[in-house]
Parts: sequence; C-alpha cells; structure tokens
Amino acid sequence: MIDTLFPTGWAHYLAGGLLIGTGVSLLYLALGAIGGMSTVFSSTWSWLLRGPWWQQARFVESRQWRLWLAWGPSAGLHTQVPVWRLGLGGLLVGFGARLSNGCTSGHGICGLASLQAPALAAVLTFMATGILTAHLVARLAGGLA
Repeated sequence: MIDTLFPTGWAHYLAGGLLIGTGVSLLYLALGAIGGMSTVFSSTWSWLLRGPWWQQARFVESRQWRLWLAWGPSAGLHTQVPVWRLGLGGLLVGFGARLSNGCTSGHGICGLASLQAPALAAVLTFMATGILTAHLVARLAGGLA
C-alpha cells in the first residue's frame, strides 16, 4: 500500500515537511513574522502603489526578504518554464491568494500552526473541494470508459 502511494519513497517528503516546518518556525521566532507567501504579492506592490492599504507596515517592512524568498538564488533553477511565465503565474496566483486572504499552503502550514480558526475553515474547504473534485472526475472517467 505504501509503495502505491509513494512509488519513489516517502523519506524525501518527510524531510521536506520537516524543513518547511523548521523554516516557518525559525522565521516566526526570529522576526515574529508569519511566512505566508501570498503576502509577497502585497508587499511587492507596496513599492509601486502608494495607497494606505499598500503602505501598511507589515508589507513595507517585510517586502525585501519576502521578495528574496520568492525570487532568491534557487528560483527557477529546476524548471524549463520561462521566467516571464513564472512571473505571470505568480501575479495571477498572488492576486487570487490575496482575495482569499492566503494560499492553500499558507493556511495549511502557517495558519494552522498559529491556531487560526479561519485557516482551519479554509483548509477544510480546500480538502473537501479537492476530494469531491477527485471523486467526480474519477466517476466521469469511469463512466466514459
């Protein structure tokens, strides 16, 4: 069963999860900041847009390290996707994540870790929608075969 779920092994997933959890914890302990990536969208726009919402201290004070975290030395090293597509995708995903006050991983990793009730509601919604969609697609695919 485990080989079916993880055909290439499970240790690297465990290591990745531990590294992400450690990184988010250290960021919070060192800077008191929550490391959700959807804030990269707003903090980056704070350089260009001068409205009061964009100039909040949480965006202005964190925009340099957030932008580096998103576009730092390892950004794009393991992909064949052109940089302009990554940028456009980031813009679209960032906009959507701002509309929902966070992205799936931000709610799941940072929101749940800080015991935020809206994050729990968001994660349960994401999971229920994903499970329902997977079952519907599987049923449709089975009905077409």
